[in-house]
Amino acid sequence: MNLLEVENVVKQFVGHRALDGVSLTVPENTVYGLLGPNGAGKTTLIRIINCITAPDSGEVRLNGKRLSSADVQHIGYLPEERGLYKKMKVGEQALYLAQLKGMTKSDALKALKYWFEKFEIQAWWFKKVEELSKGMAQKVQFITTILHEPKLLIFDEPFSGFDPVNVDLMKREILNLRDNGATIIFSTHNMESVEELCENISLVNQSRIVLQGNVAEIRASHATNTFRVDSASPFADNGFEIISQQQKNGIVESVIKKQAAQSNNNLLNELMKYSEILSFKELLPSMNDIFIETVKNTKVASSNNE
Repeated sequence: MNLLEVENVVKQFVGHRALDGVSLTVPENTVYGLLGPNGAGKTTLIRIINCITAPDSGEVRLNGKRLSSADVQHIGYLPEERGLYKKMKVGEQALYLAQLKGMTKSDALKALKYWFEKFEIQAWWFKKVEELSKGMAQKVQFITTILHEPKLLIFDEPFSGFDPVNVDLMKREILNLRDNGATIIFSTHNMESVEELCENISLVNQSRIVLQGNVAEIRASHATNTFRVDSASPFADNGFEIISQQQKNGIVESVIKKQAAQSNNNLLNELMKYSEILSFKELLPSMNDIFIETVKNTKVASSNNE
């Protein structure tokens, strides 16, 4: 079942159409990537989902019903631009934000105690936000975003300000939230994180969806029919299209391109006739490569249509 459905949404500002017929569906209990270059329209769409602004036309549905301002209680939003009050104490502010989301003081205190202990930040409770590093403040805002256990979580560049250890911590927590029933929209420019976390994505460029679908299927559809082959001996003059070949520590590492009509098994069987195969892996393009290629192609198509 889809938790969120966006259907043909249009949003026009003075002299600029931010969204032009955008449609997407976000299945329950998944991490959904909302991608795109700066200025593509992602933030406008996120603001519409949060009822901060309204579409000029089209519809957004949550759990099959037209989205309304009352649904904000079921949404947690971590914006790219952080919004903590610098002069307030951390604990006081976290408690205040939890109560704004409808939690009782006792429930909020209990949940905050759990998360502050989990992130080992109990000592920050009485500190002012302005005393915290960017990463520390980010942890606090992450907690206040998820504390009321919303059905839908929207994370916009959630790893900003974190070192690699804390990035790994946040990734694990996002997957834990998904496994415990949350549905997550994940907006980022880090395509490596998209490959790790997201099952499905929509790529927005120039106000429109230009790529959409399952991450694994998208990568497979952009395959270039090239394979990384580790073997005991080289394949020179054996009729293969060898892109590169080098020997390291007694192992020959080759990148080989197969014919479009040739099956993977057939290629492997042919290779096995000439050498012992130690590993055989298709080289699929990364989401970063696909992102760049798709955005470039969109710009070229747009220029040609002008």
